[in-house]
Amino acid sequence: MSWKVNVSKKAAKRAKKLPKKVMDLFEVLLLDLAKIGPAQPEWGNYSKLTHDRYHCHLNYSFVAVWEVIDKEIRILEVTYVGSREDAPY
Repeated sequence: MSWKVNVSKKAAKRAKKLPKKVMDLFEVLLLDLAKIGPAQPEWGNYSKLTHDRYHCHLNYSFVAVWEVIDKEIRILEVTYVGSREDAPY
């Protein structure tokens, strides 16, 4: 069973400003999240931030942060995508 992946309004707004190559990586991450779920150990610098919050690097400069909204019905939300310097962790 796959996961439903939502992107917050702020993250969607920031995603529009990503360079094309990074945007392509972000889209692949979204597909992986939907298919596999919140644990993404194959992505660079992936880590669990808190109980239900995770992050990984899309490349050296850009990261994505997501959290589990509901484990029962399998919903995730990407809360941040952008520069690692501004990342909320």
